[in-house]
Amino acid sequence: MLRDVAVLVYDGVAPFELGVVCESFGIDRRDDGVPLVDFAVCGPQPGTVATSGGFSMLVEHGLERLEQADLVCVPAMPRTPGLPDGVAEALQRVVARGARVLSVCSGAFTLGEAGLLDGRECTTHWRHTAELEQRFPLARVVPEVLYVDTGQVVTSAGTAAGIDACLHLWRQEHGARVAGAVARRMVVPPQRDGGQAQFIARAVPDCDAETLGPLLTWIVEHLEEDLGVEALARRALMSPRTFARRFREETGTTPHSWVTHQRVAAAEELLERSDLAVEQIATRVGFGNAATLRQQFGRVRGISPQQYRRQFAC
Repeated sequence: MLRDVAVLVYDGVAPFELGVVCESFGIDRRDDGVPLVDFAVCGPQPGTVATSGGFSMLVEHGLERLEQADLVCVPAMPRTPGLPDGVAEALQRVVARGARVLSVCSGAFTLGEAGLLDGRECTTHWRHTAELEQRFPLARVVPEVLYVDTGQVVTSAGTAAGIDACLHLWRQEHGARVAGAVARRMVVPPQRDGGQAQFIARAVPDCDAETLGPLLTWIVEHLEEDLGVEALARRALMSPRTFARRFREETGTTPHSWVTHQRVAAAEELLERSDLAVEQIATRVGFGNAATLRQQFGRVRGISPQQYRRQFAC
């Protein structure tokens, strides 16, 4: 379980990306039912660390603090080759003992310098994916995603994608209810669909999409209804072709994929909070029958609804 999180920083760390992991794991949210995490910020040695924001910060812990962490986070760091003394070896020991590491944005270059991306799928900010691929040819860079989870090594794209990855880890370790509580306090969606391609030319979409925002909100409130492209296009007063194109432009994914993920998320909540049978849950969230729910839930989450309920039921 996720009980101890350490953040590795050194000179040049980006304060905003550091703030992402501090906000995700370093806040006491027990009043919202979120387990308390033992949280620490660490450097190559205790002392002053200069940030890329033009100010310095005092770090109380050295690399030895990483040895007890379940998760070590690496926020955005300078992409220049080479690491401070001891950093590569410390990160390698984290993975060798079975703990996990998470990079945000250009923090992936730190993991690459430590040899932790070799043979693994990974990602970073879309502006730097080509450089990551060139610098670390043994890494399998995936440019179009928000984050990649290969088990022990999790890499995320730009700043907001770091939030997505952190919420993914909360969801994976403690379930949708806890991840949702963290997301609500951060005023962000518990889970976004799509990939980095949608952010290169336009702003972050969600239920606040330019023209489809009201419809997306309506979908979430009416998951049990017919939500096929033709039905949704009629509601949006568009042709199916125009609607499908506009939907992808504004959300970065297809209507079917977006609706499926919303239905799976709703099923998670019911599996955690209710005693309803899987067949009943399937009907409530719009999958129609238990077989379809099992198929889609397994495809999206990698486990069956029954396994999920055993792991996360309140």
